[in-house]
Amino acid sequence: MSKIVLGFDFGLARIGVATGQTLTKTATPLTILKAQQGQPDWTQVEQLVREWNPDCFVVGLPLNMDESIGTLAQLSSKFARRLEGRFGRPAYLIDERLSSVAAKALTGSERIDDVAAALILESWLGDRAE
Repeated sequence: MSKIVLGFDFGLARIGVATGQTLTKTATPLTILKAQQGQPDWTQVEQLVREWNPDCFVVGLPLNMDESIGTLAQLSSKFARRLEGRFGRPAYLIDERLSSVAAKALTGSERIDDVAAALILESWLGDRAE
């Protein structure tokens, strides 16, 4: 059975959002939410959850290149826990190193947070054996 997933590229000023599904293992950029020190407008997130009714969330984990966990990765993990707590659905973390570089290469733009979220989500979907 296909599941709907919302993917997030967490950032301090912007959070990219994408939607995807497990049947085709594809993701589509959706929107970019403004954030203040990593805090989104939760009413906007709630609206996305109501609209898409995802089975779970995927949040990019920005590990350092040496695989250590820095401040941004800690905040990203906290964001994932908040998604779970607010909406009662599982949130999965996935290594997202270089997703922004790939998104910039694809778009040629600086507004890449939603595209990065789609790349993160497609990576997670591709790793799943469903």
